[in-house]
Amino acid sequence: MRRVVVTGLGAATPIGNTLLAYQEGLQNGVSGADRITLFDPTEFKTHFACEVKNFNPEVAIDKKEVRRLDRFTQFALVTAEEAMQDSGLTTQLEQLDRDRVGVIWGSGIGGLRSLEEEIETFTSGNGIPRYNPFMIPKMIADIAAGHISIKYGFRGINYATVSACASATHAIMNAFDYIRLGRNDLIVTGGSEAAVTKAGIGGFNAMKAMSTRNDDCKTASRPFDKDRDGFVLGEGGGALILEEYEHAKKRGAKIYAEIVGAGATADAYHITAPHPEGLGAYNVMLMALADAKMNADEIDYVNVHGTSTPLGDIAETKAIQRVFGEHAYQLNISSTKSMTGHLLGAAGAIEAIAGILALRGQFIPPTINHFTDDPEIDSRLNLTFNQAQERKVRAVLSNTFGFGGHNSSLIFKQFTE
Repeated sequence: MRRVVVTGLGAATPIGNTLLAYQEGLQNGVSGADRITLFDPTEFKTHFACEVKNFNPEVAIDKKEVRRLDRFTQFALVTAEEAMQDSGLTTQLEQLDRDRVGVIWGSGIGGLRSLEEEIETFTSGNGIPRYNPFMIPKMIADIAAGHISIKYGFRGINYATVSACASATHAIMNAFDYIRLGRNDLIVTGGSEAAVTKAGIGGFNAMKAMSTRNDDCKTASRPFDKDRDGFVLGEGGGALILEEYEHAKKRGAKIYAEIVGAGATADAYHITAPHPEGLGAYNVMLMALADAKMNADEIDYVNVHGTSTPLGDIAETKAIQRVFGEHAYQLNISSTKSMTGHLLGAAGAIEAIAGILALRGQFIPPTINHFTDDPEIDSRLNLTFNQAQERKVRAVLSNTFGFGGHNSSLIFKQFTE
């Protein structure tokens, strides 16, 4: 099969609105959590989230078009444009065979706020069903992929992946497969989410899945900490340009990393809780390693799902120890959700980018907000607490898991000719 490389990146995150700003946030251990500004959260159990600050969609979208797009699609178009520019493709569009360039984009929920707005308008009126003609196109989860395709004239594969918090990772995995199988030469992939809304906060509060640490929200996302009390909701997006190696070489593209393995499994256990022994996580990491034809001891860094939930963090560390054996204690492990919060369907995109930046910069992003060791988590594991660490990074494994028992893993390694 053909080799697949990463030639462009774009990010809009709670700790940085561009790729460079995101990297700086990761290196400096910045918390993206703060009181919600997108609506008044006073009546909710959780008053805070990791919002994208000072977001300006007009850097990539015409002002008139912005109001026709849900925020999750705005994130998609802004990050895709940054990745396109980063890859050099914006000046090479006419040289591409656009029938062989596609878009695969992930979102777990899609246009939640757009749906909310229309229902609010209807229920506050006189009962006459007057809906905005853009409601459906703003809401549906596949529309971001469609808009990216239309903007650049990409006529190859085009669809959305929807697998809760594993959505973006599945999108990247599918893009990897389509390119290495020879069906496309280049694919814009990643994911975006904008669920910091009344329904998003209220729904996750009802599940008791989110932190309610309103008096100390900056440190509320505490993966692996004994006193963790749930995840912190985030928003944003991340875009990757995946490209067949010879295609990239021919156009003189810079190469960030090579994607070499991917896996996808199911827990088949519970709609929201992980398998207590991390069985699905164990299987998916093994699958990704087998796909990459790599031994476990060739991995230097695992960017974990690590949501800061009582059950999930323990199950994932058990799975890592089972997969890596004694090498588990030589790894760096970290949860960047401690900084960005949980971007749901977009998590896999910005976390894959974090792994690629770790490869590029030879550093490990930290797991911030660690105060108290959890006796149920092996203290010998290097969970990269509170400060970034420098180390040689040859290969990175990135995990994302979603409600419904969806598990996905990706492996990136340093590119060599």
